[in-house]
Amino acid sequence: MPAGIEKLCFVTIGATASFDALIAAALSLPFLEALKAAGYTELLLQHGVEGGKVLQAFKSATSSSKENILGLRISGFDFNKKGLVAEMKAAKGQDGGLEGVVISHAGSGSILDALRIAVPLIVVPNPALLDNHQEELAEELAAQGYVVHGKLNDLAAAVWESEILRQTQNSWPPPNSGHDPTGRGLPGIMDDEMGFVD
Repeated sequence: MPAGIEKLCFVTIGATASFDALIAAALSLPFLEALKAAGYTELLLQHGVEGGKVLQAFKSATSSSKENILGLRISGFDFNKKGLVAEMKAAKGQDGGLEGVVISHAGSGSILDALRIAVPLIVVPNPALLDNHQEELAEELAAQGYVVHGKLNDLAAAVWESEILRQTQNSWPPPNSGHDPTGRGLPGIMDDEMGFVD
């Protein structure tokens, strides 16, 4: 890769539930080595409150408070109240960098944000959630060619799968999704379903 060209891996746990296991997996040596081998220069973690402790413990254990580990800049933040679209666009490479990847919990909001930007996406279900619909969502979206279904115990493999997805990823929304002739979109559908009248 030419000097000065950035390639970002952005990891998000979303806003509602902690997912320290995803942050720990993203800081594992096999995963960091896979990022480095795939040409990544930066790992940015949206870790939530508890996940920040995981990042600090990692930096302490590596005897490094510096931001550079294995040649990767590693940083994180709790949450961005303005949303995560800017970080996802940075992973898309829209600021002059190479296209990277977004790794997300399997929450529908985060998934839709990444799909709309058309950035390669690795979806990792949170096994700690009750009635874990995230697993079903990740499996189905992967089967349809929109995402890579990542596993906590082998996140490094998902990096390589995302490089393949980059070439084959289906566009969102699906071509057969239809067109809303009213132009009101999802808010209009929700208003209709809830019985709100214009």
